Order: sequence, then C-alpha cells, then structure tokens
Amino acid sequence: MNLHEYQAKEILQHFGVAVPPFAVASSVEEAKAVAENLGLKTAVIKIQVHAGGRGKAGGVKFAKSPSEIETIAKALIGMKMVNRQTGVEGVVAHKVIISQPADIAKEYYIGALIDRNRAAPVLIASPEGGVEIEEVAEKSPEKILTMPFSFDGKLRPFQLLRLTKFMGWTGDLAKQGIALAQRLAKCFIDKDASLLEINPLVLTPQNQLLALDAKMSIDDNALFRQSEIVKHFDPTQISPQEAAAKEHDLAYIAMHGEIGCMVNGAGLAMATMDIIQLHGAAPANFLDVGGSATKEKVAEGFRIILSDPNVKAVLVNIFGGIMNCATIADGVIHAAKELKISVPIVVRLEGTNVQEGRRLFAESHLKISSAESLETAAKMVVAAAKGG
Repeated sequence: MNLHEYQAKEILQHFGVAVPPFAVASSVEEAKAVAENLGLKTAVIKIQVHAGGRGKAGGVKFAKSPSEIETIAKALIGMKMVNRQTGVEGVVAHKVIISQPADIAKEYYIGALIDRNRAAPVLIASPEGGVEIEEVAEKSPEKILTMPFSFDGKLRPFQLLRLTKFMGWTGDLAKQGIALAQRLAKCFIDKDASLLEINPLVLTPQNQLLALDAKMSIDDNALFRQSEIVKHFDPTQISPQEAAAKEHDLAYIAMHGEIGCMVNGAGLAMATMDIIQLHGAAPANFLDVGGSATKEKVAEGFRIILSDPNVKAVLVNIFGGIMNCATIADGVIHAAKELKISVPIVVRLEGTNVQEGRRLFAESHLKISSAESLETAAKMVVAAAKGG
C-alpha cells in the first residue's frame, strides 16, 4: 500500500525525523488557512499523488506570496498528472502539501527497502540526492552505499561509521546523520514498510538535516498489524477496478490488454498472462481469486473484469485444489447473467469437482467455450478477442 508524501512525513516525524513545517489542503480555502496558520509568506506546493516525477509534470510549484499560494493551490488541486509512472490514464491530485521553503546547501539520498536476494532489509544512501536513485546507480554506482541490517531495526556501530564516512559527515553533522539513519531503520521495520526513502535529504546553511520529500510503501501482507496506516488508503489513486477488488479482498492489478483473466493462484495467473502474450494478445488484468473464494467473491471478480471497457474476451483458468471448480462456475454464471455479458468466454477447468463445473457452464446457455488444456484455451481466447 502506497502512502502520500504528507502521510510518510507524519510517520517520520513520529520517529523523530526533522521535516520543514507543512500542512495539507484539499481546497483553496484550506490552502489559505494553512498559509495563515503556518505564517507563510512563500511556500512550496506539491500535488499529492502516488507517483513520482511530479516536478517534471508541473505538479510542484513555488509561491512567492500569500496570494500566489492560493492561486497555485487552485491550479494544482484537481490536476491530472500523466507520465510513464501513471500510465495513459493518469492520476488526479485531490490534495496538495504546502511547505515552508528550506534553504539548501547540499542534497543527499537515504532510504530502506527489502532486498529479496538477501532476504533482508537494506539501507541505501548516496551523497547525490534530488534525482532518481536509479539514475545515480546507472551513471555513478560508486556513489551508492548499500548495507543490510537486521530485522530488529538496529544499525550496528560499524555500519553507522561506514555511513558517515561515505556521506562525508563529520562532527555534529555526523551525529545528526547517525540519529536519522537509526530512526529511519526503526520506522521501516516497525511500520512493516517495503520501501521508505527520503529524497532529497537536505543540509541547510544552518547545518541541519531535513527530510524535504518522503516516499513510503507498506507491505500489504502486514496491514493487519498496521490498523492506523490502513486508514491512509486512498482509493482515488488506483483504478476503480482495483479499488473494488481491494474492497472484496481480491488480488487484482489492471493492465492494458484486451483479454480479461480470472485465475486461482498467483503462479498460474502469471503463466496464463505469459501464454496469452505468447499467442499474440495481451492480458487486461491480473486477477487471483485465491483458493477459498466464495460464489459471491468470484462473481464480484468477474464484474470487475467486465467493467474494463477494453476487455474483448475473458479467459477463466482454474486448477481446483482447495478451490472447487463448481464454485467458480456458479460465480461466473451468476455474474455473467446479471451483467448480460456480450464478450466471449473461454473456460479451462481442472481438479476438484471439475465435471460439475463443466456441466454448469454447459447448461448455462451463455457464450462460453470450453478447453481441456491451457495451450488450447489461450489460442481460443486470443482468436475470440480478434474476432475469430
């Protein structure tokens, strides 16, 4: 689950990380009140969306007066940002963060993420901040420090010493940097984050380190432990289909193809998408209904697939282990009849109660074709999507 910048900053503040004074506004009136409450004569105003590249997209502005704060806020609230991260659909900013500008003497990068190869959290730091860390890694890999740390969220003394030398921090600045790194690592572990980064981390002329921007993502599988963070979920930042799927506890990711996919099991879903690509089409979605879905859950998943106007055909690929094939069939039939389905459906069923599932489909009088192998099913659904 992704967080907005202001939400990440609030969490970092709770752990003792210094950030410039800020507040959030969702209307011009709120923006005016923020400026008055913070005593701002000038301000940095940034749209709040779950995507990077806001500055290049025109979503970050500097206001030189209180009246300009209102003018810019009015222009940015409701702005639709479209770039390579958002896709062609873009995302709409319903809020802006209004911050006190900070004088900058130097910019750094510091963050943490899960390294799946090491099966451990790692701290990443660079004396080159303010640009995408991927760009630094590509052009100047020697300027990136990567250090695994333990799941207790503690950095060892030798790691902190290595960090300060790498970043060029000495004296009081080294003390600040050590404290900040320790707090960031603890925050990362305590909040079950999968990504936490401060970019840029800035040094002011007064020799103070400030988190000027922050990005944070939480492991979805750990949200049951993070009840306060769950409240930060913003459904406006994902597609309506993904929002509906999240509400019904379905694993759904919208894509840009023409073939809807309903599968049980993430591995089988990936294989299904691959074989669709192999035969010349593209999946419209990833949808894993899981191993213990009910008829109602399956029906909702099917509704979500069909709500995508780009879907020209649907492939239902079920291997019944825990999942009962008849349950899948019942749910799909229920949803298809209710929605008066017009696109062709190809079904491949195997496993638990498969004969009953096939019987239900056969007697449904719906536009459903049956296949006994995944290879055949993929060829059939691609042909159907292309009008064959």
